Parts: sequence; C-alpha cells; structure tokens
Amino acid sequence: MVFSSALFLFLFLPIFFVLYFLAPAKLKNKVILVFSFLFYQWGAPQFVYLLLLVTFVDFFIVKKMDQANGGKRKTLLISSLLLNIGLLAYFKYANFFIENTNAVLIAAGVKSIAWTNVVLPIGISFFAFETLTYAIDVYRRVHKPLSNVLDYFTYILLFPKLIAGPIVRFHEIADQISDRTAEDTIENKLIGFHRFVIGLAKKILVANVMAQIADSTFDAQVNHIGAYNAWLGAIAYSFQIYFDFSGYSDMAIGLGRMMGFRFIDNFNNPYISSSITEFWRRWHMSLGRWMRDYLYIPLGGNKGSKLRVFFNLWLVFLVSGLWHGAAWNFIAWGAFHGFFLIADRLFLLNFYQRIGKIPSVLITYVITLFGWVLFRSSNIEAAKKYFYEMFQINKSAELHISNNYFISILLLAVACSFAALSSKIESIQIAFYDGKLISNHFYKTSIIMFLLLLLTLQFVISSNFNPFIYFRF
Repeated sequence: MVFSSALFLFLFLPIFFVLYFLAPAKLKNKVILVFSFLFYQWGAPQFVYLLLLVTFVDFFIVKKMDQANGGKRKTLLISSLLLNIGLLAYFKYANFFIENTNAVLIAAGVKSIAWTNVVLPIGISFFAFETLTYAIDVYRRVHKPLSNVLDYFTYILLFPKLIAGPIVRFHEIADQISDRTAEDTIENKLIGFHRFVIGLAKKILVANVMAQIADSTFDAQVNHIGAYNAWLGAIAYSFQIYFDFSGYSDMAIGLGRMMGFRFIDNFNNPYISSSITEFWRRWHMSLGRWMRDYLYIPLGGNKGSKLRVFFNLWLVFLVSGLWHGAAWNFIAWGAFHGFFLIADRLFLLNFYQRIGKIPSVLITYVITLFGWVLFRSSNIEAAKKYFYEMFQINKSAELHISNNYFISILLLAVACSFAALSSKIESIQIAFYDGKLISNHFYKTSIIMFLLLLLTLQFVISSNFNPFIYFRF
C-alpha cells in the first residue's frame, strides 16, 4: 500500500483518522499500531511477523542493557546491533555476496555455491536504522528506553515513516510517543494536511510524469538513444527522484503532524546547492544526520590528519551507497559523491567562491546528474554505456521527445527546484512549512490546497500504479 494509491487515500486513511481522532488519548497508540500492522502486512504479509518478532526481542535486550553496567552493558548493545544488522545483511546483501563469490569461484574454475535468492522486504533499511538508533541512544544514555513494548512497536512500525523515512531518531520522538497532547491542535492538523497535499502533488503531478521519460530512456537499448535523449532522461530522472522522495517525505511529515508527531524535515531545496558538500546538507537530511552522528563521528569525524578525515568521509559514503542498494553501481555512486566531498575540501569550495553562486549551482547540478546516472542504471556496464551515449552528439535520437505536456511539467519542476535561489521565495517556503503562512492567510491557502487536492485526486483515479522509488531500499 502506498500513500498515492486510491486504496490508501479513499479507504485506509479516512478510516484511520476517524478512529484515531475519536479514540481517547490512552488508546491512540493502539489505533496507530493496529493500522501500522495492517499497512505493512498489505505490502509484505510474509515478513511482518518476522519484524514483529525481532522488534519484540530487541525491546527486551535494550531494556536489560539499560539496567546493566560495564562489560555486560556493552555485550547487550552488541547483541542488539548484531540482531538488527544481521537481519539487514541477510535480506539485503546475501544475494549480492553470493553472486560475487560465485563469480570469483567460476573464474577460478571452482563449482559455484547453490543458492535460492532472498526476497527483500520493503522498508527493511529504514526499519534497521531506527532499531539501531534506539539501542545506541539508550546505550549512550541520551534517553531512557520505553517502558511499554507496545510503545516500542508504535515507534518502529509507525506507518507514515515505516517504509521510506524520514529516519526519526529515538530521542527526537520518545516523549511524543507517550504524550502528544501539546501538539494535538487544529492548527497542527491543518498544517499537516497542507503538507500532505503538497507531497501528494509532487508525486502524482510531477514525479510520475518525469518517470515516463526517465524509464523509457534508462530501460531502452542504451546504444540507440543518442545524446539528446540520454541527457533528457538523466534530467528527467533527477527531478523524478527529487519530487518522488521529497513528496513521500512531505506526506509522511504531514501525516505525522496531523497525529501530533513532529518529524524532522528531509529535504531543503537540494538543487540550489553550490557544492556537493552543501547538497548533502540539503538532500535526505535525516540520512545525512544519521551517518554523521552514528558513523562519521564515531570513526573520528574531522579529528586527526587530513588523510584520516578523507578516509572517514569516503568510507561513510561507500556505506551510504551500499545502504541504498546491494549492487556495484550504488557503491560507485557512493564513491563518486565521496570523491567530490574530498575535492570540495581540497580546492573546489575555493573555486566555487571565485566563480559565484549561479555557476556553482549549475556545476553542482551537473555533478549530481552524473551521479544519478550511476544510481538509476541497472549495473555498472549499463551506466558506462549511458555515459557514452550522453556524449554522442551527432547520433540520431530514435526516442526524440516532443510531448508538450511533459515539457510543461519539466519546466515546472525546474522552476520549483531552483526557485529558492530567490531569498524571498525561500522565505515564503519556510513560512508555509512552519505554518505561519497558513495562520496569516488561512482562507487563501486552504482554498488553494483544496483545489490542488481535487486536481491530484483526479490523476490518482485515472493513472496507473507507480510506487515510490525509495520503497526498494
């Protein structure tokens, strides 16, 4: 079940909110838990009970860890980490490991390992991130563990963020799980509703249109598309993944806000970045913060020699690439971004300062565009062919695009992605997301959001199913 489906919008969500708002405060988490279970079971019925079992076991491991000291405390932390990392490693990386091991064995003339491919549960990476942060936050004594196992289930399975984030760290939401009365206001519900509508529109009206061109170029016979289509497909994908993922994040944040939760923002106009360093402060911010606090800083962060700092940066982004997918093109994508983060520190940031904001933004966008080719391609070989096609200037383009509707949406995507280069427009965005714009212009914003919702719902009813990109991770 996805947020942009008719089933979710016309059946699941209305029933959930009716029961949730009618339920007394002490039963609201129970309503969330039941519907979160149903939400996940709809998409992965064969895995939901395994996740429940792992969550149940992990709750008691962390509870015992909180009561322990010294070596026993560390042993219980390691047990919790191994349980959750082991689950992620098996489901997400076993196939990759066996395939590459077999390739080496076959090359060496040795019999390959017999293996049945493991099916990847949806949202397994986000599940693992949040179970890990729970254990680590309690171990570091950042926050006490939850006293009720059902509250822990609520934190882990909370359906707005379960499948694709944002990654909500335990200490940031712990108090809200037990008491949300301060956030249970009409204003917050309205702010959340407006945020949800914006996210839905991003997905349905923009991302899905970009997907048609991106898919047709990346899934075509790459050696026949020509430079025009190769560049157009890459550009379309850059806006598809942005509006798809930021749209999901807006919908998740909006749903949480209507329920009384405050989730952190996940995107902040990433394509106006004037360096890759800035891009990663604006793109998938919950992942960047997680990697910084739970991996980069424990590795030493910015301490030590330049070589050590560069190693830490590159390792973090190799891990980030591998987290996104068990394939060499994702690892290459992580290494690619790691390289430019190091280059920023060595000389690029000084170069960008000299050439000014707009040229820096354009260069950074092109760098991210090449990265998206690695990310979207089915494998390294396909990525190499795609890069080759991007520079075949004189080659005929068999998939030449002349769709005026696509061009219109592409121009809209460009305008929305780069509009925040204007400080005035950026301030309007901030006021909207903070709720100040809604408070000051209640009727205007409400009418606009209602009309936008009606327009989007028409497309939901008439369009084909198109899942969110990050569901696969």
